[in-house]
Amino acid sequence: MDLRMTAFDSPLFSVLQHLHDAGDDSDKSVSGPYRTYARDAKAMAATAADVKESPNSYAFVVDMPGLKSGDIKVQVEDNNVLVISGERKREEEKEGAKYVRMERRVGKFMRKFALPENANTDKISAVCQDGVLTVTVEKLPPPEPKKPKTIEVRIA
Repeated sequence: MDLRMTAFDSPLFSVLQHLHDAGDDSDKSVSGPYRTYARDAKAMAATAADVKESPNSYAFVVDMPGLKSGDIKVQVEDNNVLVISGERKREEEKEGAKYVRMERRVGKFMRKFALPENANTDKISAVCQDGVLTVTVEKLPPPEPKKPKTIEVRIA
């Protein structure tokens, strides 16, 4: 039974799905690509982002509360695809303490953005401040307008 296909998305069902998946190790070669796809799709859907355009740049703003810069990776893949990914790890439990409620997401996250043709992939900066990651991609200067070519007409 695949709980990912149901409308339930609670920590309890995530734990149950993890336990269910752990017992399925013999089957991983058959369903491995599907599992990877489903995990990546869930990670992408769970990471909200804002994209802003200004006259000189594009800004991708993603909430990343509690993450350190080492937990976040910003890359540009082939075909001008900006990838923001990372992992939020669960805090270690102290002896004698247990969770009564767990609502904050843990695990991997990822977002992919197709960059426009005028994005300058050589001028990308990323700053994480107060739990908000801002990735700025500068725009290429507009192409110079082509001047009409004058052709000299000779008399034969």
